[in-house]
Amino acid sequence: MTQTPLLIGFVIMSLASLAIYAKGAHRGPLRGHTLIHAAVPFIAATAYLAMYLGVGNLIKPDDSITYVARYFDWLLTTPLLLAGVVSSAYLGARERDGQAGFVASIVTLDVMMIVTGLVASLALYGTIKWVFFAWSCVAFVGVLYLIWKPLAALSDASPAIGAAYRKNSGFLTVLWLIYPVVFAVGPEGIWAISDAATLWIILVLDVLAKVVYAFTSERNLRAALVHSGA
Repeated sequence: MTQTPLLIGFVIMSLASLAIYAKGAHRGPLRGHTLIHAAVPFIAATAYLAMYLGVGNLIKPDDSITYVARYFDWLLTTPLLLAGVVSSAYLGARERDGQAGFVASIVTLDVMMIVTGLVASLALYGTIKWVFFAWSCVAFVGVLYLIWKPLAALSDASPAIGAAYRKNSGFLTVLWLIYPVVFAVGPEGIWAISDAATLWIILVLDVLAKVVYAFTSERNLRAALVHSGA
């Protein structure tokens, strides 16, 4: 039962990578968007394949499993998604100054969020697990602050781009807020839901955040660029 969502994840992500690249923009300001979002599910497919084959699946003394490949997936894909968010905010900006700084700071916070989340997963039940889980959430708050304060303000230089940016960021934020909840109630946390249920939930979240988001965010940005005359 637990193998099924992993195999499905591999198949969906593999096909999605090809579809995103085939359907995406290959010239103009959204070319980078296509390249980033085609790479994301390819990385995820690799992680799902590793998990399906049992590579890096660590069974802890309490019989819960840490899927290390999943964290390596997030360590690569979430910075790519955030780089895309930063890039989309700058579509409405008149100047490119500061873009590298925003990417560096938001990616650093994101990497800390994933690494401390992995430490929380590996830790046995007790204070250490929840200290690192809380610290991961602190880093996540920093990521959300950058998305919704300075970057959102930057995107508002163009009303159409700003509206698209907020739609896309809102979609991604809602999905990302669910992941720590799943961690907390799943086997890596208080074990209120089974490992199989957790795998299915994360599969749905991954498809929404890495595949559906790729198509909807491009559609929103494309329409905004047309509206703004860019």
